Amino acid sequence: MVIYTTLDSPLGGLLVVGERMAAAPGGTALASLSFAEQRGGATVRPGWVRDEGAFTAIADQLAAYFAGTLNRFDIRYVPSGSGFQRRVWATLDAIAYGTTVSYGEVTARLGEPPSAARAVGAAIGANPLLVVRPCHRVVGANGALTGYAGGLRRKQMLLALEGTTLAV
Repeated sequence: MVIYTTLDSPLGGLLVVGERMAAAPGGTALASLSFAEQRGGATVRPGWVRDEGAFTAIADQLAAYFAGTLNRFDIRYVPSGSGFQRRVWATLDAIAYGTTVSYGEVTARLGEPPSAARAVGAAIGANPLLVVRPCHRVVGANGALTGYAGGLRRKQMLLALEGTTLAV
C-alpha cells in the first residue's frame, strides 16, 4: 500500500510518499520526496492513502535538517531505479554535507568514462528523493549551479543551509 502526506518546509510544500515496512525507522520506507510544483515530481494517485502519522520520523529528520542540526539522514528507502541509477544514487549518498562535486567527478567516482557524464546527469535528474539524497550537491564543472528538479533557487538555498554559497 502506498501512503503519503504533505509537509511544509522553508523551501515550500513537500509531497512525501512511502510504504509501510516494519524494519524502517518509524515503520515507513520513503519512496519519493518532491516539491509540490517540481517538474517530474510525484503526484497523488488514486488508491494512495494519506497518513501523516506514518511519516513522523522522516518529518522530524527533515525539520532537524532545515534547522541546521542534522547533516545525515537515517531513512530507509523503497528500492527503485535501474541498476545504473542505483549506483549513481549511492554515489550521491556519499557526497559529504557542505561539499559539492561536479557531474564529471560523480562520473569518475563511478569508474565510468567521461562520455558517460550525460547518462550520469540523467540518473541524477531522475532522483526521486530530493533533499534527503543530495543531488543538490552536484554542480557544473565550473562550479555553476545547474540542473535541479526543484529549481535552482532551491538548490542554492539547500547549499547555503549546508554552508556552501554558489550564485545562480
